[in-house]
Amino acid sequence: MTGAPCKIRLDRDDDFQLTGKRHDFRADWRVGYDDTGRVGAYDVMLNARCGCSVDLSLGVVDRAMFHASNAYWLPDVHIGSRRLKTNTVSNTAFRGFGGPQGMIAIERVMDAIARERGLDPLDVRKANFYRLGADRTPYGQQVEDCETLPALIEELEASSDYRARRRAIAAFNAQSQILKRGLALTPVMFGISFTLIHLNQAGALVHVYSDGSIHLNHGGTEMGQGLFTKVAQIVAEEFGVPLDWVRITATNTAKVPNASPTAASSGSDINGMAAQAGARRIKRRMAEVAASHWGVAPKDVVFRDGRVFGGNASMSFGELAKMCRLHRVSLSAAGYYKTPEIHWDRVHATGKPFFYFAFGAACSEVVIDTLTGEMKVLRVDILHDVGASLNPALDLGQVEGAFVQGMGWLTTEELVFDPRGRLATHAPATYKIPVASDAPPEFHTRLHMRPNPIDSIYRSKAVGEPPLMLAISVYSAILDAVHAVKPGGQPRLEAPCTPESILNAIQSLGA
Repeated sequence: MTGAPCKIRLDRDDDFQLTGKRHDFRADWRVGYDDTGRVGAYDVMLNARCGCSVDLSLGVVDRAMFHASNAYWLPDVHIGSRRLKTNTVSNTAFRGFGGPQGMIAIERVMDAIARERGLDPLDVRKANFYRLGADRTPYGQQVEDCETLPALIEELEASSDYRARRRAIAAFNAQSQILKRGLALTPVMFGISFTLIHLNQAGALVHVYSDGSIHLNHGGTEMGQGLFTKVAQIVAEEFGVPLDWVRITATNTAKVPNASPTAASSGSDINGMAAQAGARRIKRRMAEVAASHWGVAPKDVVFRDGRVFGGNASMSFGELAKMCRLHRVSLSAAGYYKTPEIHWDRVHATGKPFFYFAFGAACSEVVIDTLTGEMKVLRVDILHDVGASLNPALDLGQVEGAFVQGMGWLTTEELVFDPRGRLATHAPATYKIPVASDAPPEFHTRLHMRPNPIDSIYRSKAVGEPPLMLAISVYSAILDAVHAVKPGGQPRLEAPCTPESILNAIQSLGA
């Protein structure tokens, strides 16, 4: 024992086996519905494999329960969960944080109802959406923006040519014995906020220097998602200066203490608001100096294009910063933000745990080989709700990347454990993540940019986690193709939909 720190670099196989995984679920459900497919009652038990320790299973499984209704109004509902301790690696947080597991269960229900009643699955989904007068979630929160999703679905249904393609696929399947195609259009409704309420807060530190340059630090972590760019854009917008005047440095607890995790898709929301608060404090001080200099009211001072205007006069932003320095006016401020209105009573399972909801929809078409179980995604059309986007290019990348990541989760990324709980699929040779060739050859992605009715940062919406659940459309499309083998049955299709899983589903039809 030397007492000195050491660094351990794990072998890739060891790293695969030791690292926590996404919780795998088994959903046991019963549903009651009428002849139009409208649900009257839903009872679901979400059984989650948590692994050998608690880790983040509490929050993950709670969020699965929150999202067990997805975008649907369930007038009589019971949602239960079992958190199962097993002899496998401790499962942990991953993009979606339980939301995907809860959503896929209710989407499987919608598909089952459609098959049972001989209805189009999209029509069953549309019949069950939240709507005015039927806008309360199972945990009692009102969906204040419930008109957004139906409009989004109608737009995607038209732009993807859903009805004509469904007729064409039916004709194809009627004459093709081996290859079968499937099509599905599924919705996403994802709550934005940490369900552990105290985490919904953020801080930021903003400095303006006498040459007009700006330094920014906040509590969010940049992991390739573009958070630093978005928050820097917010500060640049507040001061009316070019983006390259803002320098942002890596998250540092010496500058911004007690930061919340960069998770729950809230990074831009809370850190952006904190940075905006700090910038506005400095901006008010600067405006007062300019107003006094020009003899105008502070409210008449305008910051834009790297300059400051008041009445008929103007000066550069840097000149005003230097003037503030000479007048002994502080050009430094700490910004702070806490998400308003949210509350959650976990004991009674009621409250408003989410500040708002992000919506989206995807239409996916697949083809399967009924002899080998092979599957290929042929075309994907996505329309995703980002509010008044802070950066459409970044958001587009997030949506497409999340979809492909979700597609991997549902089609190829199979976890196999031996009886002793050891992971057998612990290398790239056995654990298949999606690669470039797995992306659909036709991939149409558009952003639905309607300002958020809730007072988020510049009326934008979070885009980190919600698009991952768009890939559920691929699962439903595979189910649709399997169903074409023997219409009328209810195939048992397990995710991930590997060739073995698809063949087992076909066999479960008795075909």
